[in-house]
Order: sequence, then structure tokens, then C-alpha cells
Amino acid sequence: MKILYLLLLNFILFVGSSSGQNAGSKVAVIGFYNLENLYDTLDAPNIADEEFTPIGTKKWDSAKYQDKITHMSGVISQIGTDITPDGLAILGVSEIENRLVLEDLIKQPSLKSRDYHIVHFDSPDKRGIDVGFLYQPKYFKVTKAEPVPAIIYNEKNERVYTRDVLHVTGMLDGEEVHILVNHWPSRRGGQVATASLRNAVAKIDRRILDSLAAINPNVKFITMGDLNDDPTDTSVKNYLRAHGTAEHVKPGNLFDPMTEMYKSGKGTLAFNDTWSLFDQIIISYGLLKAPTGGFKYYKGEIFNKKFLIQKSGNYVGYPMRTFDGDMYISGYSDHFPVYLIFSKPVK
Repeated sequence: MKILYLLLLNFILFVGSSSGQNAGSKVAVIGFYNLENLYDTLDAPNIADEEFTPIGTKKWDSAKYQDKITHMSGVISQIGTDITPDGLAILGVSEIENRLVLEDLIKQPSLKSRDYHIVHFDSPDKRGIDVGFLYQPKYFKVTKAEPVPAIIYNEKNERVYTRDVLHVTGMLDGEEVHILVNHWPSRRGGQVATASLRNAVAKIDRRILDSLAAINPNVKFITMGDLNDDPTDTSVKNYLRAHGTAEHVKPGNLFDPMTEMYKSGKGTLAFNDTWSLFDQIIISYGLLKAPTGGFKYYKGEIFNKKFLIQKSGNYVGYPMRTFDGDMYISGYSDHFPVYLIFSKPVK
């Protein structure tokens, strides 16, 4: 596999490149990153963001905010650059407060030359955190974007205000692709007690895929996000109905490349010295098998470079987070980013 990988790199022609179109491959790198409480420093009305203000418990001031923005943009700028110097063509993100923080993020020197554009809608989450979508327009053209409300209820039949599902449709090097960006309800209150909430949002994702696959069974579809569940949990296996092995995937089905990573002990976040893989990018048959041609799944990765790993303190060996409790430790995120590589032949 390593030999094949090196051969692929030797023949890469980058998506959207103006260089010669002789025999080789085009590649696209698509990722997801939980940015861990990327708040601005202002106390916004009607949301619980007080701790992330200069007078809050986190003492979240302009210096810390700029430090965080610099760190996050630096990480994003490196993902996928071993495949293409432009890195990520598309990045889904979660735990961002608003569009402003994304605007500040893409203006940083490490990302400015990429010319990332933004898709963002405010969601009804009580903490004021949203999902978002960044893309390089020379690779991806947005044709439609909308928030899909996640209207769900707890066991007391009370509305749980969580993040909307962001549905973006566009053309990736001329191929129509549908992408969902998710941040499913957390496990706060217990994994079992909150499982029904994640199952409910998984059903929303699945309903969107089913409606698209009814028109085109080979639809190119990606659902990504912080699912707050692992690939083997009920929400992913039974409600989203994502298969962990490629051989079982048929038209209209989903494949979860993160399943084998998780079973091998890899993860994107840790708790009580146990790794979880909540950050997932799941693809349809149309991108796994590519029966109609075009981009096809090549491989998936967790971006877990050494500089992202905490070296000391309470979370040694974990992803290096921004805070240890309320103590600022100038880290990155408590999640590692993930990404998939897609390739297609060029005549």
C-alpha cells in the first residue's frame, strides 16, 4: 500500500490546476475539525457565552483569542499538504460562535493565500455554537446551501436546542457533491440517557441521503462532523446505517472509513484514558465505488501530529486543548482533525 501511495503522489495533478492535462490523477482533500470553543470575546445576547469574555471565568481576552485563531489557522494550513500544496479543498468545522470568527480565521497569514470562502448559518444552540463550511472556490463551487433544523425532543418531550445540520451542494471539479456538516448532541447527562438525541439527528442525515439516492443511487454524498458517538455506536450503525467495510456498500448505502481506524485503537479525542473517534467523514457508494467515474475515495487519515499532543499536565498524551479547566495552556483543540483523500484519473 505504501508503494501504491508513493506512485499516486508521483502522478498527481492538482484539482483546478492549470498545468498540463497529461496522464495522471487529480486529488481533492476534504476534512473536518472541531475547533473547540472558538468564541469571540463579546458577550452576545441570549446565549450562554459569558465564560468566554474578558470578565468571565476563562478571562477570554483579545490576546487569547488571537493566539487561538493563529493556532487553529496554522493547523488547518498543514492538513493535506503532503498531498497537494493547497491542502484542504473543503473543511467542515464545529464549535464556532459565529461567522466573524471564521472570517478572522481565514484572514490569518497561514491561510490567506488559499482564498477560503465561508458558508455559515446561526443555529439555535443554547451555547451559541454553530457548524461551518470553508472551501477554496477554485476547487469547489457552491450551488446551494441551507440549514436543516434538528428539531428533537428529550424524554420529557421538551425541545432540545442543538446545532442545525448544514447542507451544502456544489460542484467539485465539475462533479455535483452533497455535503452535510454536523455536530450531534453531546453525551452530557450520560451516553445512554442522551443516545436518543443523536439517533434522531442521524435519522435526519439518513433521510436527506435517501431522498437524494431515490433520484440518483450513485449520488456523491458526504456527511461529516463531531457525532459525539463512535463508528460502532447505534446512531451511526443503525440509524445513519453506515457500513464499516467497503465490500458491504451498495448503491444508496454509506461507508464509514473511520470504523477500521477506531477498531485499531485510533481516536480523535480522549476521556479517562480511553480514545474515542467522534470526528467522522462518511461517504456514499457514489464516492466509494465511483461507478459513473470522477472522484473516488482513496484513503482517510487522522491529523495527529506530535505538536498537537499535550506533553504534560492533566491531559498528557491527549490532544492539546486550549484550557485545562479555567487555566489557559495555549493549546489547539481537544479534538484531532480528520480528512479523506479522493482521486480521479486524468486523460
